[in-house]
Amino acid sequence: MCTTCGCGDETNTRVSALDGATLDHPHEHPHKHPHDHDHEHHPETITLEQNLLAKNDLLAARNRGWLAGRGIQALNVMSSPGAGKTTLLVRTLTDLGAKLQAGVIEGDQETSLDADRIRAVGRPVIQINTGAGCHLDADMLQRGLDALDPQPGSTVFVENVGNLVCPALFDLGENAKVVIISVTEGDDKPQKYPHMFMAADLVIVNKSDLLPYVDFDVDDCLRQIRQINPRTDFLVLSATAGDGLAAWYDWLDGSTSRSDSLTESLSDAH
Repeated sequence: MCTTCGCGDETNTRVSALDGATLDHPHEHPHKHPHDHDHEHHPETITLEQNLLAKNDLLAARNRGWLAGRGIQALNVMSSPGAGKTTLLVRTLTDLGAKLQAGVIEGDQETSLDADRIRAVGRPVIQINTGAGCHLDADMLQRGLDALDPQPGSTVFVENVGNLVCPALFDLGENAKVVIISVTEGDDKPQKYPHMFMAADLVIVNKSDLLPYVDFDVDDCLRQIRQINPRTDFLVLSATAGDGLAAWYDWLDGSTSRSDSLTESLSDAH
């Protein structure tokens, strides 16, 4: 159990290929905890959280080495529900096709709805259902990579469980963290969820085609993000309308400088 967020234990996690096969994780986790004391648990909670994150970080380091040894780029894509993670991935995989050589690991508490959308564009995808869990962790990614079996030199998109809190705390061993927010959510998200934006290597503001109809200040959002994380990159785009996608594809390819992408994206937004 994650002591930070209180999400469920990993015995509820299912890693599945879309042919119906399921890779279960049948670890036994005995917990002997006699209640012959009072219930002031603060020291124990802190220790457990530290141990949990330390174990995760060790597994993440192994994932990072495994990916690096095969020249695989893994991107951890995070957002709140409905911000457009899957829509952006579907559009990206459709537009770039075989050029990108990408597979996807999908994280959701239940269903394979998003994974089905990825499969429909002809790219390999593995579904991870976390049950009561609200984030992916390094162990889940390792099992997902085993099932996906990505080719050397390819790209793996990891679509994390939708929320702006817990996924930021867990290193998966990825190359970069991509955070997506949408203009319909409001421009105050960096202030409300600073840990997510501190962790981000790229922040994408999605649904830019709706900017004329909502109260969202792109410049103020960027200002907030820069106060929290001066090093992160920033793009504004619409995954449905296609505005700004060239800058996203350039970011993926690394063929243009980050400053060029930022200037191009902000120009499109205004």
